Amino acid sequence: MSYTIYRDYPVITRNVRVVNTSDYPIDIEKVASIQLDLPKNDQDYDLVYLPGQYAHERQMRRTSLDQGIFELSSRRNSSSHHMNPFAAIVDKSTDEFQGNALGVLLVYSGNHQFQIEKDQIDQIRLLAGINEFNFSWRLEAGEKFQTPEAITVFSTKGLNGMSQAFHHLLTNRVARGKYQYADRPIVINNWEATFFDFDDKKLDEVVKEAKPLGIEMFVLDDGWFGHRNDDNSSLGDWFVNSKKVNLKQVADQTHAAGMKFGLWFEPEMISMDSELYKKHPDWAIHEPGRGMTLSRNQLVLDFSRKEIVDNIFDQMCQVLDKVDIDYIKWDFNRNLTEVFSVATTPEHEGEIGHRYVLGLYDLLDRLTKRYPQILFEGCSGGGGRFDAGILYYMPQSWQSDDTDAADRMKIQYGTSLVYPTSAMTAHVSVSPNQQTGRDISFETRGAVAMSGVFGYELDLADLTADEKKLVKQQIKFYKAHRHLIQYGDFYRLESPFEGGSKVAWEFVSPDKSEALLFTFRTHHTNRFEIYNTKMVALDPSKNYQDDTTKTTYGGDELMNVGLLSDPTDKGDYLSEIHYFKAK
Repeated sequence: MSYTIYRDYPVITRNVRVVNTSDYPIDIEKVASIQLDLPKNDQDYDLVYLPGQYAHERQMRRTSLDQGIFELSSRRNSSSHHMNPFAAIVDKSTDEFQGNALGVLLVYSGNHQFQIEKDQIDQIRLLAGINEFNFSWRLEAGEKFQTPEAITVFSTKGLNGMSQAFHHLLTNRVARGKYQYADRPIVINNWEATFFDFDDKKLDEVVKEAKPLGIEMFVLDDGWFGHRNDDNSSLGDWFVNSKKVNLKQVADQTHAAGMKFGLWFEPEMISMDSELYKKHPDWAIHEPGRGMTLSRNQLVLDFSRKEIVDNIFDQMCQVLDKVDIDYIKWDFNRNLTEVFSVATTPEHEGEIGHRYVLGLYDLLDRLTKRYPQILFEGCSGGGGRFDAGILYYMPQSWQSDDTDAADRMKIQYGTSLVYPTSAMTAHVSVSPNQQTGRDISFETRGAVAMSGVFGYELDLADLTADEKKLVKQQIKFYKAHRHLIQYGDFYRLESPFEGGSKVAWEFVSPDKSEALLFTFRTHHTNRFEIYNTKMVALDPSKNYQDDTTKTTYGGDELMNVGLLSDPTDKGDYLSEIHYFKAK
């Protein structure tokens, strides 16, 4: 058992290594990364966790712990939309700002399992590690097995204090590379504008629309490779569809326009209608003699096999060596089924799921080392693989395919329980929203998206002149405050999960010289309500000026009295942004 005790963080990490010192093989059926035993407390504990589903990821939940075993897990061979690999045990009295909170995060992207047991004398035991479901590992004489790292955080300052510790550790000690602390670019993706129907001219038109607005990066999404014109073919064929697009020319034109260029990949997948599948049908994960489950018209490559990982690495290098790429959106659009490898023997069948994750990490490690200038962004049917294992290679990830601003308030609020803002990409999309049909103002959609790594997910050509003016204003504001948003200290103030009409959060610089307050009213009531938002973490001895109204407040005033919103404003999904600078 290896422990790391951090000098500057309220953090202890632990992992386990099993060494077979015998002269015969053993089979590991279950091995946790961490076990914690909590003695009986004067008050009962609550469990805080992050369940969800597709398009509603990381929904913050809190429940009392009673006798028995409570399990949080994924069996989808990814950290999943459905249960993030995190749990916190907190006192009943703990809230966002005060009380004890003990959080555990597994640094892993595969099947995970958290078991929280309360026994008959009210002691608590927490076990966290690789899920034992369908897992076994044959350890030959002299071999070693290494478990993932588990991060444990303790806070006496409530859930915000716990989150701050996770944010700082993940930013400073897990994320790495050129973009670890760098300001992340504002992107536009061609998908909403063209879908699969594009050529060089159409893509250049997107760039010409985006550049005058201040957008910094153009991302070419699905459809540039193989012979792919719909989602039925070509995954696994990572060569340019030269009949459709001149990829180098598009990249060069984008750079000539003064913008960065990004590209979409889905390297872990294979289509039956592909050259790779025709050559190597056995490379898809499947059980021989049984049916193969198609999901999103695709199968999954067997990344437990090194020769397959090597093939995808070589294919990607053929593209990345010839085209100047600044960014890769890495998608993973379906989970694993029929988890079996034709290259294994029966005694090693239980290793496939974990070996798949190790193969993924190996590919990402090689690519990020070979192309350190590229910003990698994770995506998995939206936010289905948002975890600290992926964060090590990809400093940001797409939070959800649901871009509805009302739903994103909950998704972003829940995600922030563990993950820093710099890891959370958030875009403005069309209204009415394509997922929910909800109509929300451009201003509020912008305010929600500007609370993460900002961008746009819409057809710029469809915007009105007034909307383009708003885009320019949003981009100008975001660029002025980007570093504070992406790397400042984040505090949750008012929760969207508690049934009220108000949501609020705040960004504060480490030296407390500046702060951003975001407030939202989700629905209007007929009552004459005075909305009052109390800020936190300011310097009580300093005066702060509101950049919009030019009104000056004491730091103690903003924290103890709060900032009032106009109760006469009517309507749903209203937002306000206040920037304060210490005088």
